Amino acid sequence: MVSLTFYGGVKEIGGNKILLEDNGTKIFLDFGMSFGKRAKFFEEFLMPRTANGIGDFLAMGLIPDIKGVYREDLLKHLGRKPEEPEIDGVILSHAHADHANYISFLHRDIPIHCGETCKAILDAVEEQAQRNIENEVINFKPRPLFRQDYRKPPIERTFNTFRTGQKFKIGSLEIEPVHVDHSVPGAYGFIIYTSSGPIVYTGDLRLHGQHSEMTMDFVNKAKEVKPIAMITEGTRIDVKKTDESEPKVFADSKREILKNKGLSIVDFNFKDIDRFKTFYKIAEEVGKKLVISFKHACFLERYHLDKKLNAPDSTDKNIMIFKPKRMTGTYDDSDYSDKYIKDRLGYPNLITAEEIAKNPSEYMVILNFWYFNTLVDIKPENSLYIHSLSEPFSEETEISYKRMQNWLKYFNLKLVQSHCSGHINGEDIKELINIINPRTLYPVHTEHPGMFRDLSAKVRMVKEGKMYRI
Repeated sequence: MVSLTFYGGVKEIGGNKILLEDNGTKIFLDFGMSFGKRAKFFEEFLMPRTANGIGDFLAMGLIPDIKGVYREDLLKHLGRKPEEPEIDGVILSHAHADHANYISFLHRDIPIHCGETCKAILDAVEEQAQRNIENEVINFKPRPLFRQDYRKPPIERTFNTFRTGQKFKIGSLEIEPVHVDHSVPGAYGFIIYTSSGPIVYTGDLRLHGQHSEMTMDFVNKAKEVKPIAMITEGTRIDVKKTDESEPKVFADSKREILKNKGLSIVDFNFKDIDRFKTFYKIAEEVGKKLVISFKHACFLERYHLDKKLNAPDSTDKNIMIFKPKRMTGTYDDSDYSDKYIKDRLGYPNLITAEEIAKNPSEYMVILNFWYFNTLVDIKPENSLYIHSLSEPFSEETEISYKRMQNWLKYFNLKLVQSHCSGHINGEDIKELINIINPRTLYPVHTEHPGMFRDLSAKVRMVKEGKMYRI
């Protein structure tokens, strides 16, 4: 018997945790963080308690209470005995937190299967992120009950990587990964060959990006196998097709930068290699140096090693690395304790805020909102800020957005919104589904599953925790 149970991604965007069972084999399709559910109960200064292991996460419904899934050290904090793993593996579609982060909680003996580039991104995240219980994907620091036992070394998880088309087996299942285009490289959809027939899982994808041909490779392969079931994302099922595209981001942003004679500040998700290359090319064409952070360098150096991505290295002649103030504020190398920064202090292309302030028109600075306090040192009067991210979509992001606008107003920065979504629009996803023509459709990763009802396929409105036999 083949079955699907949806423990996340149900009437929400992200948080995918989908259990597939077939002839004794159990795998999860992604195991991500649910930002929406988490924000209902927790915020920056009200966090789940590490001292309670996974207790707060289980109590508030952020993860499912399933036997044989979680780390032994986290179960002990709940007074539970260790459990042998009953899951044979996780197939990870891509490296975004809403699909990957809660792998942190999984038993050490559950292997993770993901694309080579996806693993490189996770490595970059691990190198520069402050370790906490919710982001220990690559390895985890055991948290024993008593402090005297805390000196144990991190435990490495088992990762098995692949490239598109390289089939692999987990128990009775054969899985075929096929690349798709998304706002992060190394994204995959999957064709899973079960005892009842092929099941298709889209992960996250789009048709309006730089590499729509990759998504079409997946669509055509999925159509060819005549799937009995399809699990599809539906983030923007309610959005009609527009003229959004990466070339449009390039053209609109370059036009605004050429009009402005001051400093250019841009903000985008650095995991998005297409967006990075857009602004790198703009900086090159308008004669500006592109200034990245040490955190960005962790990603860029790994992208550079992947020849398929054709990305420059962090010491490229057109790139500078921003050296932030720490400790004494004197930029003395002894001020920096983070290893990812210390490892790069000898790079020849470091630059400080004061150096940027001397000739602001010569630079394009990639600056995330959470580092806006550096504007105090850069002093970017009458300059430009390009927000190349999604517009606010919740009460929490609205508050941050208004706070961001206060900073822009204070420094008299012009705000320009220029973005291309990583998710497929409603018209394109319906066309994609009609091409693949699955027997049954399971919409996830959407707040509007009912909008799939008018398709020719049989649509199942999934409920969280309910098993669906196929």
